[in-house]
Amino acid sequence: QVQLVESGGGSVQPGGSLTLTCTASDKIFNIYTMAWYRQAPGKQRELVADISSSGRPTIRDSVKGRFTISRDGAKKTVYLQMNSLKPDDTAVYYCNRPTSMVPWGQGTQVTVSS
Repeated sequence: QVQLVESGGGSVQPGGSLTLTCTASDKIFNIYTMAWYRQAPGKQRELVADISSSGRPTIRDSVKGRFTISRDGAKKTVYLQMNSLKPDDTAVYYCNRPTSMVPWGQGTQVTVSS
């Protein structure tokens, strides 16, 4: 069973930066589009960004210009670089394969607060 492990979250002040990491256990990681999602307290989980197997990124409008998604096939890892963080970015962040979902990982908490 494929496992996804997210890390890199933390507490930062508004305007700060974080880089999230998601590492997958599957051997065919490179053929899948990978995505980052987030779930804020009391809200539904939402797609933040995805990146195709060829490396083409798609970024949600609300974070465009602040977040960057990238991947490293050799490491089976997808990254989310988050800059200029806002309190509204506070959420648990998860990764998954949007075209072939696997069980959710534990996520990584991001808290943006002054």
